[in-house]
Amino acid sequence: MKARIELTSIFVDDQAKALDFYTNRLGFVVKDDVPTGEYRWLTVVSGDSHGGPELLLEPNAHPAAQAYQEALVADGIPCASFAVDDVHAACTELAADSVRIATQPMEAGPVVVAVVDDTCGNLIQLMSRQP
Repeated sequence: MKARIELTSIFVDDQAKALDFYTNRLGFVVKDDVPTGEYRWLTVVSGDSHGGPELLLEPNAHPAAQAYQEALVADGIPCASFAVDDVHAACTELAADSVRIATQPMEAGPVVVAVVDDTCGNLIQLMSRQP
């Protein structure tokens, strides 16, 4: 058996706000946006790979999801990690767009990492490989 990542999810406190952040600031594109009653089945994919793995922007309506999300943020733990070409440039661009940079870019072995606030309840790690 060879498993692959097809879909993964991230809890968000506001799907519309999350959609804005992940598309307009991180460059993802909408894959699916289907009404499901009060919420939406809302997935995004990388702007470079429309057929790649999907990220479900999942409502944190369940108390356990809210507690999980709050605990990670309180401890400074990112809930997801995304690759970018240049972490320093990405943080400069995001900061200019009023996104809070929780942890400035730093070297971590073969990568440079930074942590940003996604505006909808999460810390997100950005990483790029060192040349």
